[in-house]
Amino acid sequence: MATNDPGHKVLRPKALRHTVLRCLESRKNIAGSAAGLAGLALTFTGLAGVYWPVVVAGLYGAGALIAPPERPAAPDLPDPARQLDALREDFARLRASLAQVELPPAAAGRLTELDGLLAALLDPEPAGEALLLDPEGTYALSRIVRHDVPEAVDTYARTRWWTRLAPGADPPERHLERQLSLLFDEAGAMASALREAEAGRQRTHTRYLEERGRGT
Repeated sequence: MATNDPGHKVLRPKALRHTVLRCLESRKNIAGSAAGLAGLALTFTGLAGVYWPVVVAGLYGAGALIAPPERPAAPDLPDPARQLDALREDFARLRASLAQVELPPAAAGRLTELDGLLAALLDPEPAGEALLLDPEGTYALSRIVRHDVPEAVDTYARTRWWTRLAPGADPPERHLERQLSLLFDEAGAMASALREAEAGRQRTHTRYLEERGRGT
């Protein structure tokens, strides 16, 4: 009889085979099987007597109990290169979207400056390799591209619409210009940090070559 109980799970053949193989290949099963074989050896020598099934089962259980636990699977970490490629694609879509938005001159100028800086940071050469070594910088850059800039421009467009209905409020373009300036400063600090990291690696390599030269 079929059941609609969501708690009733049926393993598919492939999943069932995978589960069985995991059990067979587990450390506990291997250790228990080795101990069980020792019990069979005792049976063949006559030491286990008529209680050999109990001896074999007991040794198997003891072996399974003393076996070391399974090692946890290694975490599936995202590939930094793929993350950067996806970020570059999102940045290209953002630029195409912003090209269709009409902004006041001051904010448009700040956006152009920010766009140029972001493009330089996301350029595969030479900044790409530096970003691969800086996951925090990649995350901060992703936040600017995927959230901060779209949110700033979208909020400006919506606020400007309401300002037309109720004039006299704080001009939304002033906030947009300020937000873009702050994002430009953040991206600029990121570029400075990446430059300093590259300079530090260069200095480290110089010291390594100097020490290697003194050792020869």
